[in-house]
Amino acid sequence: MAEGPTCGQGLAANSSLPAKLGELTAAVAGILEVHTGALDPADERARREREVYLRLVERHRRTAAELAATGRDMAAQRDLPMGAHDMRVMSSPQAVAAFERVVEAERELLALLQERLHADEQMLAGMRQGG
Repeated sequence: MAEGPTCGQGLAANSSLPAKLGELTAAVAGILEVHTGALDPADERARREREVYLRLVERHRRTAAELAATGRDMAAQRDLPMGAHDMRVMSSPQAVAAFERVVEAERELLALLQERLHADEQMLAGMRQGG
C-alpha cells in the first residue's frame, strides 16, 4: 500500500496560511502607522486617536511576528518522521467537528477577504487619484 504524505509534509504544505496572515497583519500595521502621521497633534481627539492607533500598530506587529514564526516552524517540519496514529481518533466525531470548524472559518475568511478586497481596491484607486 502506498503511503500518503506525512503529517510533517502536511504541516509544511499548510505553512503558507499563517505566513500570509502574518504578512497581511504586518501590512495593516504599516497603514495604521502611516495614518498616525495625518493626525493633528494640537487636537485632543486626534491625540487620543493616535494613542489607539499606535497601540494597535504594536499589537499587529507582535501578532504578525508570531504568525510568521508559526509559518516558519510549520515549514521546517517537512522531514518530521511519521508517528503511529490511532485512525479511530483521526475520524472521530471530535476530529470531524474540529475540521468542520476549520472549513467554516476558511469560508468566512474567504468571504471577508473578497468583500474587503473590493472596498480596499476602490479606496486605493481614490488614494492614487489624490482624494
